[in-house]
Amino acid sequence: MVGAVSSSTHWDAVYRGGATEDLGWYEPRPSTLDLVLRFSEPADAVIDVGAGDGRLVDELLHVGYEQITVLDLSETALERARSRLGPVAGNVSWIHADVTVWTPRRRWDLWHDRAVFHFLVHDDDRQAYKAAALASLSAGGRMIVATFSPDGPEHCAGLPVQRYDAEALAAVFAPEFRLIEHHRLHASATGVGDTRPYIAVVLEVR
Repeated sequence: MVGAVSSSTHWDAVYRGGATEDLGWYEPRPSTLDLVLRFSEPADAVIDVGAGDGRLVDELLHVGYEQITVLDLSETALERARSRLGPVAGNVSWIHADVTVWTPRRRWDLWHDRAVFHFLVHDDDRQAYKAAALASLSAGGRMIVATFSPDGPEHCAGLPVQRYDAEALAAVFAPEFRLIEHHRLHASATGVGDTRPYIAVVLEVR
């Protein structure tokens, strides 16, 4: 990554700045959870890229997923998640890495990313991310990527973001990935947590 987004120091400071529930992207229930459950099975290997201290890992453990990997640039965020999970954190693989310079050592069936890809405002970083996804996914593997939609904010956590509609987001990953479907993610029914507009695409390795 280029600039501040590449700095683990930046993201560690963000996570040290307050409770997870006070961060702009916090969701009590992940808005992408239903997509993950639809496009994977508990026996599948799932990697949550840029997971931070998100609750997807909690939800997947609860319904019986046994091969979960969490990757994030911030060690502070990962430590928060491990502490929250307690003893069951040992059932999860934890990777502290920058996804744009990371070399995967295995393959997964599903790649999940909510709100990381839109921080990649330079094409070199986007292509490096795409290469990492291709190297990480099994044949026929699927990827769920969610970013701010065109009517979303232009900055987050003090950094610029690149907003997408579904067509533009899918085009970044073509032709190696084909678009299966896309969704506009709905805000929390309770109004608690992140209510900003996102678009999510489900892609499959060709």
